[in-house]
Amino acid sequence: MDSDDYAFEGAAPEAAPVRDNNPPLSISELSFALKRTLEDRFGHVRIRGEISKVTRHSSGHCYLTLKDDKAAIDGVIWKGVVRTLGAQPETGLEVIVTGKITSYPARSSYQIVIESMEPAGAGALLAQLERIKARLREEGLFEPSRKKPLPAFPATIGVITSPTGAVIRDILHRISDRWPCRVIVWPVIVQGDAAAKQVSNAIRGFDAMTPDGPIPRPDLLIVARGGGSVEDLWGFNDEQLARTVADATIPIISAVGHETDTTLIDFVSDRRAPTPTGAAEIATPVLAELQWGLSDLETRLRRSGARLLDDRRTRLMAVARGLPSRPEDLLALPQQRLDLASSRLGSALHRNASVHEQRLTRVSARLSPAILHRPIERRSDRLSALDTRFRPAVERRLQRDGERLAALSRALNNLDPSRPKPGFARVEDASGQWITSAHKLSEGQQVALVFGDGSRPAVIGEGGNTDTPPPAPQAAPKPASRPAPKPKTPPADQGSLF
Repeated sequence: MDSDDYAFEGAAPEAAPVRDNNPPLSISELSFALKRTLEDRFGHVRIRGEISKVTRHSSGHCYLTLKDDKAAIDGVIWKGVVRTLGAQPETGLEVIVTGKITSYPARSSYQIVIESMEPAGAGALLAQLERIKARLREEGLFEPSRKKPLPAFPATIGVITSPTGAVIRDILHRISDRWPCRVIVWPVIVQGDAAAKQVSNAIRGFDAMTPDGPIPRPDLLIVARGGGSVEDLWGFNDEQLARTVADATIPIISAVGHETDTTLIDFVSDRRAPTPTGAAEIATPVLAELQWGLSDLETRLRRSGARLLDDRRTRLMAVARGLPSRPEDLLALPQQRLDLASSRLGSALHRNASVHEQRLTRVSARLSPAILHRPIERRSDRLSALDTRFRPAVERRLQRDGERLAALSRALNNLDPSRPKPGFARVEDASGQWITSAHKLSEGQQVALVFGDGSRPAVIGEGGNTDTPPPAPQAAPKPASRPAPKPKTPPADQGSLF
């Protein structure tokens, strides 16, 4: 038995003695023996499955994964075969491939080398995703008008991703190199059934923060995850997660997978980044570029100012060529005119003052106190005439009004209830309140009778019969009649008017 047969038939039964002369196999020998066995046993196979991951290498080779509901197998398409395929490999596409089974000894894994490919129908996951996309597109969640603009200079950035792994390290490193700002990480799981719910809760949690809270509210959110198969990224195709992203008030950048990976939140987010590192570049400006831009603007401003000064200097020099050689020559004539005017100024002022003095003398000759006294005397005479005419009438009116006021004052004193007159008394209760009606009195009530010269206590109803009517009032005596006035006779010396 050779070494290859020994490798696949296994060791001898336990009862058989160990053969010391059986040489051990190296790992390479075993791997290549398995490779030959697979290629001999499965020379050409025809299998059906769904493409879950496609990677196109820069060399031109294409690597993918075929799967069904229970298993998966890696596949490779060499560069020369890719162009001859009947259907180009796409994620989610169900295909039928023909090829041979082989192994990759460096990783001790087996794979299929695909020689032909033909479509067999859309995969279940892809069909489900298309139905969700169509529903959300009809609702208008993919419209560009719904996209919120990204802040140019974010002060705080929120990152929703796994706290472990290369994604968060790449984002933090890239942001620190470009733009100094605060980064808040909300840790979530990014794969599995619970991924969509945790990412949705993180988005709502960031959205509920207030700018003046203990934790600053982010100006921008990044939802990030590394690459993977459709199954690995399927949590980001959740419909509820997509609606949460669309309803968020904070702008969101989707950075799930690599450039060729597409998820549902890429369509509803405000911006899609090809990679998590690309999301960090989209979210932040480059501080060094801004500083360089400011420096460039400052340099351009100085140059523009210098050019403006040079231009003004050149124009001034051009104008100066038309002037005389000495600036004093330009000022000689105006200076001479100024000297002449200043020498004539003193005598001109004297002449002007003399002219005004003569005019004042002529006007003052016509002025005298009598001109002012005559209007005053006329108005004084009018005032005396008015005083003589209206003073008696005013005095008579004041006298009548004074007599009337005195009569009213006497009447008011006579009617004052606080000062009872003879024959009258004021009734007060125990608290000093006036009794103004008999209905307000009760049997046995203590009252006070207030006269003009003092007061006496009294009790209502005691000391007499309340049923006896009061005596009828006696008629007041008639006043004596006045004698008829005698007729007046006119004086004897009064003559008739007629």
